[in-house]
Amino acid sequence: MSKELLKFLFDQDFMLSWSEAEYNRIMNDIKYFRISPQVYMLLMKNKKLDYAPDYFQVFLRERYMRTLYINMLIKNELEAIFSSFESNKINMIPLKGVVFAEEAFGHLGARPTSDIDILVKKEDISIAIKLVKELGFEIEEKPNPNHFHLSFSKNVPCLDFPLTIEIHWDILKESTSDLDIQKFWKEAIPYLQYNHINQLSDYHTFYMICLHGWRHNMDSLKYFIDIIQLIYLYQDKLDYQRLFKEAVSHKTLKRIRRTLSIVYHQCPHLAKLKPLPQKHALLFWDYKVFRDKQHKSLTKYIDFVDYQLFSYDSLSHCLNDYLSLKARLKNEN
Repeated sequence: MSKELLKFLFDQDFMLSWSEAEYNRIMNDIKYFRISPQVYMLLMKNKKLDYAPDYFQVFLRERYMRTLYINMLIKNELEAIFSSFESNKINMIPLKGVVFAEEAFGHLGARPTSDIDILVKKEDISIAIKLVKELGFEIEEKPNPNHFHLSFSKNVPCLDFPLTIEIHWDILKESTSDLDIQKFWKEAIPYLQYNHINQLSDYHTFYMICLHGWRHNMDSLKYFIDIIQLIYLYQDKLDYQRLFKEAVSHKTLKRIRRTLSIVYHQCPHLAKLKPLPQKHALLFWDYKVFRDKQHKSLTKYIDFVDYQLFSYDSLSHCLNDYLSLKARLKNEN
């Protein structure tokens, strides 16, 4: 079903007539992966929503409106953070979240989010912590020494969950790649009217979103939709040659190649829009595994081993991640 849904969402020439049972099944998938707003906005954009039955349109619209309401509250908190960092002359880049929804999908309510992610420079971490605490984010999560962010939360009126802000100084564990985060800063552009609030370049936004999808082993259709939307949005501006060349130097090539190979396998018509220059030799990713957590198969375990052990460009990075995972599991137990 994932291939048909993705093609229906993105391929303007592809129309699909589902039975009521199939619509019910796809609604369950949409609820499971929390992608109602993306589906709603993409069908609206491609003028396909009116072809769907009324109950399906109502189903999507109700969830879209709920997402819009939540995102409005989160954006209000984010703007207060922007003002604080701007007045204190602390450079910051918002990652994903409501800014990504607006930039990539064209509307605040087009993509659900439940937290705030910001990137700051290492030397500014202490002042960044001070500023977010002054804004009420005082519930501090125990830091993970192997991670690349710190988390702080607060209760926000009208939100039925604590709002968390993650302060990042990188986008990957430093011990598992040679990623140069300074290049992300150098190519960032000013965000709106701010002098100290920036946004990633289109190229680095795509790079980050691919790495984010990899980090979750593409276990949700939302990661597919994010990546495919950016491919459609950027098209000729998206430089795969540069991406793969830099991924070699950053020791992220296997992660990028694996992620994009999975996306192109599930959405093969992308090859006509933007050919993929390199592909992962063997893919074991299986939609059924992530749709049904109880699903057991040999493919599921092979894919896990492939993801966990063979996503790294160097043996030392693989070992570092294994030791980090082992320590985390020990702490959880």
